[in-house]
Amino acid sequence: MLRETELRTFIDGTTNYFETSAQQAATVGSPYLVTDGNPGAYEYTGVIGISGARKGIVYFTAPRGMLTVLLMRMQETDSSDEIMRDLVGEIANTISGNARRDFGKNFLISIPTIIAHEPEKVTAPHARAYVIPINWRTHSAKLVVCLE
Repeated sequence: MLRETELRTFIDGTTNYFETSAQQAATVGSPYLVTDGNPGAYEYTGVIGISGARKGIVYFTAPRGMLTVLLMRMQETDSSDEIMRDLVGEIANTISGNARRDFGKNFLISIPTIIAHEPEKVTAPHARAYVIPINWRTHSAKLVVCLE
């Protein structure tokens, strides 16, 4: 079970990412717990495996439209599939890396696994997944935190 302070770490990491990389704040909706079924995913997902003191996954998932606008804000003109994959992996990695500062050195993160165009393949490893809805400009994305 995640404590509110632990969830806050991921929320802050997400809002910091958008403020820093896009120079434009994202708003975060109320996190909710998915106890039955799949938390769901968009077109591009970066999955980070967590091991050490905590086990599970953290993933950032977003539609292509959001990632395209984000790239434009970052002065990147290439919006190829490869660049989209890199970006979603970088976001997941940055948020998880920032969380590691709060959780300590026993919070080990993997390199991102990217799942594109197959949202049905994105699944949570166990029953308790927290979904943090992210709204940026007119777009919606999600950060899913699933830790034992």
